[in-house]
Amino acid sequence: ASDWSSDVCSSDLGEVIWDKQVAVANEFGSRERFLTAPMTIEGKAIVANGAGDGATRGWLAALDIATGNQVWRWYVVPAPGEPGSETWKDDHNAWKTGGGGLWQTGSYDPEQRLTIWGTGNPVPIYDPEFRPGDNLYTNSAVALNVDSGKLAWYFQYTPNDSWDYDENGIHMLYDLVIDGQARKVVGHFGRNGFFYSLDRTNGSFIKASQYANELTWTKGLDPKTGKPVEYNPSIAMQTYIPSTRTLRGDGDERTCPTWHGGVAHQPTAYNPVKKIAYGVGAEGCFTQNGAATAARGPGGGIDNAKSQPRKYSSDLYYGSVMAYDVVNHKVLAKAITDIEVRSGATVTAGGLVMSAMQDGDFIIYDDEQLQELYRFNLGTPLKGAPVTYAIGPKQYIAVQTSGRHLHPVKFDKLETSSYLFVFALN
Repeated sequence: ASDWSSDVCSSDLGEVIWDKQVAVANEFGSRERFLTAPMTIEGKAIVANGAGDGATRGWLAALDIATGNQVWRWYVVPAPGEPGSETWKDDHNAWKTGGGGLWQTGSYDPEQRLTIWGTGNPVPIYDPEFRPGDNLYTNSAVALNVDSGKLAWYFQYTPNDSWDYDENGIHMLYDLVIDGQARKVVGHFGRNGFFYSLDRTNGSFIKASQYANELTWTKGLDPKTGKPVEYNPSIAMQTYIPSTRTLRGDGDERTCPTWHGGVAHQPTAYNPVKKIAYGVGAEGCFTQNGAATAARGPGGGIDNAKSQPRKYSSDLYYGSVMAYDVVNHKVLAKAITDIEVRSGATVTAGGLVMSAMQDGDFIIYDDEQLQELYRFNLGTPLKGAPVTYAIGPKQYIAVQTSGRHLHPVKFDKLETSSYLFVFALN
């Protein structure tokens, strides 16, 4: 599919069965885009607009597999009068370019008939005064009924975000006992530095704890609601911790974790026997100034030419691979890497955890202490998550190359390499 259309081919002949344009440009010329793989559920293909940061509204749409006709569409940012629209309290129609892009494929709970996705940050990203209010349903886990597309429940992680803590990362589904109670859980490594457990039947908060090494934007989470302890639902502009909450006119202020977040898009893994979740990502902090975004006028839109420039820098910047106990909500082990990890985590029943590094290293750890068992440098950057499969009695591991993504970004002509490497487990 292109930026604009979704197509289906015949599995027998390779012929196009249908080709439908479902993504468009908005009234300001900003283009919607597909940035994530579609999901097929019971005769429907679920596709998503991921261009939230490009000043569009994120959405999910279900297309009929046989015809390509749209069955339903749900927008992350509600239009005036729709539920949640009261959380956009500006006077210049910020909702029209409000963000909330979806750029990582969601999950599906067939028992509840819910598809569960993480949504992106509000836009403009770093100026919350442009869009006062909680800015629903950005930075959230959302559960939609697969038949109707109706919102069944949501949980917003960071209301009125100004740090780019979008929550598009994987939402893992599993059943376990927490505090003596059997729960149907959504587990999520939040980009804001906390690991969350939610009830996937209704979205209610169960438990959370910090997994990022450095976290300064809040003093913690309310144990009953899961909201930041500073959150005040009666005000339009959240204050959080003022020394880390950059508003218009503020000088440089430092916040942890970095805006690249702890675990962002990187695929996570889960061991259902040992009840351990695995994530990879970035550690560190960043500093930015309070730059104001200009509105085009009451009709909506962002005037980039009149907006103030954002200045930023990072420190304590490195990567990590982590093992998290989802029952007791604590980090079991963490392996530190020199640079951020942009690939993913893969775990096997044989006690191995695998990931791939931007310096070319493919690494295997044990699944409890993350002790390094194997390392091999492939000579080119690695960004794809390792996959494992078996042919007969032999198990293989495959990883694709490319994807240089350092901070600050450094191009060295290796970011466009295109290789597929396959290992065999003896």
